[in-house]
Amino acid sequence: MAISSSSSSMQDILKQRKYPFIFSFFLLLIFVTFLLISNSQKSPIFVAIDFAQRTSKSKSSIPADNPDLNPNTISIENVPRGNNITINPDSNGPLNNNYTINTDSDTLINNELETFSNDWKLCPGPVAVDYIPCLDNWKAIKAIRSRRHMEHRERHCPVPSPRCLIPLPVGYKLPVSWPKSRDMIWYDNVPHPKLVEYKKEQNWVKQSGYYFVFPGGGTQFKDGVNHYIEFIEKTFPTIEWGKNIRVVLDVGCGVASFGGYLLDKNVITMSFAPKDEHEAQIQFALERGIPATLSVIATKKLAFPDNAYDMIHCARCRVHWHADGGKPLMELNRILRPGGYFIWSATPVYKKDEGHKNVWKVMVNLTEAMCWKMVAKTYFKRARVGLVIYQKPDSSSCYENPKENNPPMCNQSHRLNSSWYMPLDSCLLPLATSSYEWPAPWPQRLNNKPLSLSLETDTEEIFNADTKHWAALVSDVYLGGLAINWSNVRNVMDMNAGYGGFATALIDRPLWVMNVVPISGPDTLPIIFDRGLIGTYHDWCESFNTYPRTYDLLHSSFLFGNLSQRCDLVDVAVEMDRMLRPGGYLLVQDTFQMIKQLGSILRSLHWSVTLHQEQFLVGKKDFWRPKDAAKI
Repeated sequence: MAISSSSSSMQDILKQRKYPFIFSFFLLLIFVTFLLISNSQKSPIFVAIDFAQRTSKSKSSIPADNPDLNPNTISIENVPRGNNITINPDSNGPLNNNYTINTDSDTLINNELETFSNDWKLCPGPVAVDYIPCLDNWKAIKAIRSRRHMEHRERHCPVPSPRCLIPLPVGYKLPVSWPKSRDMIWYDNVPHPKLVEYKKEQNWVKQSGYYFVFPGGGTQFKDGVNHYIEFIEKTFPTIEWGKNIRVVLDVGCGVASFGGYLLDKNVITMSFAPKDEHEAQIQFALERGIPATLSVIATKKLAFPDNAYDMIHCARCRVHWHADGGKPLMELNRILRPGGYFIWSATPVYKKDEGHKNVWKVMVNLTEAMCWKMVAKTYFKRARVGLVIYQKPDSSSCYENPKENNPPMCNQSHRLNSSWYMPLDSCLLPLATSSYEWPAPWPQRLNNKPLSLSLETDTEEIFNADTKHWAALVSDVYLGGLAINWSNVRNVMDMNAGYGGFATALIDRPLWVMNVVPISGPDTLPIIFDRGLIGTYHDWCESFNTYPRTYDLLHSSFLFGNLSQRCDLVDVAVEMDRMLRPGGYLLVQDTFQMIKQLGSILRSLHWSVTLHQEQFLVGKKDFWRPKDAAKI
């Protein structure tokens, strides 16, 4: 009825020829339609911002009519002048989401961050693109009197730290994404072809057009690393890759194909080698997205805790284990978990000439004196590889009645619980009187109570609460609430790792985390290894043992407050710029005072710097480099 009535009314208007009225009606209809469309077709981004501004009105004092401020994401570069905005924490301790944005303050974020300026210069010299300050200190290296024990490959940090920036290789590109990167990387990113020729018969690496290609070969597995890995487990099935054996150290790793392929079996391997004539082998490994670090067994302990690794592997690693009274092998004994395994894949295992037989005899005597048990010895005829598997004892019973006190037991009362810059031991660590408990199978061990956790009251409750905290923070904020493209993130470093909660929360993502425990804080690194993760000790007042441009994301939680009391944050920022790839991220949770100070330094480096949810700083490094080089 309504339709027919409306139709007859329109017919009457037409019969009466009221055309001016009709024209005016249609103009009004068009105008109303235009208003409706313009109000309803906002993009989803603007709708979300409007909603966030309305819902946050009761939570902060941001003016409702200020469209340039998103309460969830405040760009430090774009905070408007004249609004007198500052963000003040309620304390200097860990943030607890009680931040407020105060419009009554007379301090501008933008002004605060522009106070730092520096005339940055490039590091000089033809090898500056690969400069590692503590390993390339040629002045200190030339002054070393003896190189007999590889002292020149150890850390020799310059004082003061250099404040120059690392140039980019010509033609540098964003790295190939994982998992393709395991098998191929850009030639221009690591332009070092020496290994192609030097190891061409062993299938380490080949050059193919614009790429380096990694066939999965090695000195001891020319036919492919997968066959070699399967051969090891077939030789000694107790190994059970990825269940019983989770955390492995690969000594003298080459380009880290052994560790790279063990990832398929849920095994995380710390691959390490020195910076030596095997040009850029660790740089190749990290560019491939495989966990690796620069280190050497020389005169100082490795930067790992006691009783850490489930297994240690050496395939023709060129370490003389019996040298200097067996100190190198005793260092492996220190970091090998009780009941853990050492796989030695080398020519003395099977070759029968006089020289090899003598080395084998010395190795047998040394391992017997250390109470290591030979659980397997075999020869892989197809690949012409011989290997032996030793097992470290899991209790002190073998040590109680030694034939000779050589090597002696370490005196624990005079032994510092640290490996940072400490000389190698010439003694054996005492073990528990009862049998050592092996960690739970992976992945249960990740969240089980760690064996190294203190027996003090409430420690397990604190550990579990820490795990839950990081699971929620990573899920709710880091992965979804920040301007980070996680699909481009493969190599991650937690600069202040604690119990390893950050790495644990990311365990299902296609990335790996180097958990760094600062030497100035609590020693939680044994707990990290108990969980089936990897890490190292470090002092952030010095440069880290890695090549430039090797990490996609650096993470820090309340590191910089204490660190700034010991060293200059400018030097730390220069080191982070060195380690991070162009396009990489720095994610910091800290007090606002530290965020302001660090943010101003990063902006002077031409990083984009953004503050999120009033407490998280995200810095993103770009391709900018200074034009001029520093004077030598």
